[in-house]
Amino acid sequence: MRHGKKINHLGRKTAHRKSMLANMACSLIEHKRINTTVAKAKALKQFVEPMITKSKEDTTHNRRIVMARLRQKEAVAELFRDVAAKVADRPGGYTRIIKLGNRLGDNADMAMIELVDYNEIYNAGKTEKKTTRRSRRGGSKPAAAAPVETKASNEEE
Repeated sequence: MRHGKKINHLGRKTAHRKSMLANMACSLIEHKRINTTVAKAKALKQFVEPMITKSKEDTTHNRRIVMARLRQKEAVAELFRDVAAKVADRPGGYTRIIKLGNRLGDNADMAMIELVDYNEIYNAGKTEKKTTRRSRRGGSKPAAAAPVETKASNEEE
């Protein structure tokens, strides 16, 4: 039974697992996306998202906490300088996991984990913010859809 066992040990001892996650987090911060297995990507997401949240408030205490877990000065500096500025208005969910299929050598499930705000493809159409609210009363969509249906019915006759 696995009662109360919430973290995935990834087949490694504690020190090896912490070092591996710290190195992967530094690579993610540096390159903005990395390819890895699905299990490691999920473990990395749990590891890196609290640190990104801490980077939003630039205090000495938060820098020391993040430095203790990442162990690379350049990655901590980039996290607090560049990444924190991009995710300042986001309330959470800083990373995205995209499944890529299976690896040829051992058929492991592969995934790409990336920082959400750095993907230009997904964020291309979402740059402007919409401040209007939709009401349940009269809208333009049902009126626009009605002529399309009548044209289709006229063509069938």
